[in-house]
Amino acid sequence: MKWLRGLDAPRILVEATGGYEEPVLEACCDAGLWICRVNPRQARNFARATGELAKTDAIDARLLALMARLLSDRLRPYAAPLAWQQELRDWLRRRGQIVMTLQAQKQQAAMAPPAVRILTLRTIAALARELKAVEQAISGLIKQHATPAVCSSKGLGPVFQASMLALLPELGELSRREIAKLVGVAPMNRDSGQGQGKRRIHGGRAPVRVALYMATLSAVRWDPLMKAHYQQLRVRGKLGKVALVACMRKLLGIVNARRRDELRAEGKLLA
Repeated sequence: MKWLRGLDAPRILVEATGGYEEPVLEACCDAGLWICRVNPRQARNFARATGELAKTDAIDARLLALMARLLSDRLRPYAAPLAWQQELRDWLRRRGQIVMTLQAQKQQAAMAPPAVRILTLRTIAALARELKAVEQAISGLIKQHATPAVCSSKGLGPVFQASMLALLPELGELSRREIAKLVGVAPMNRDSGQGQGKRRIHGGRAPVRVALYMATLSAVRWDPLMKAHYQQLRVRGKLGKVALVACMRKLLGIVNARRRDELRAEGKLLA
């Protein structure tokens, strides 16, 4: 930090590395330095665009520095989450780990001989208790910080609410198209000349998209507005999964608009 502060208005770019980059992000934010975290896929694609196919730590560092210089107006600086948001992220991460481990243990128990199954069932019981404790911690944080925007419709359960609060702080600050692209539910054009390719969703924040998908599955069954929208798309000939993704985009747009209205009422967003 001392060396970075000695530079003339440095712009720092780091790749996401599964959480190992977070101490660097937090230290730079505390020091008031501009820093941005990018997806490794974006960094690799930028490297290929420059004609650099080799990959070493030195090459990566040099190309990240070049990327920071050339694309600084397109990169969004990292904003440190609030303490409760970071805690909620940690609980969500742990919940995901437990759910995956539980699924694996249940599959193993189904195929294990009786003696081994007894041990596996003990592990499953311990994981179930831990999962209950984690979900109670998540519920406590949701009760303190959730707003009507993220819990006012049918289908918006605790996991969806926690994901919106912790993993999508931009909610309400972007347009419906921008937030859809950020989450990864916006169809991307694949057109060239007179030809029009099939549009597909791509990229985005996978954990948020998973939570949105599960919420939409419930919403198209129990929420009258979303159910009618889904049925209309199906009548128009849309495939089931295509119609469901369209409903995901619509539900996200509704929640985003409600959150935007809340921010304006609180004076945190210009009209």
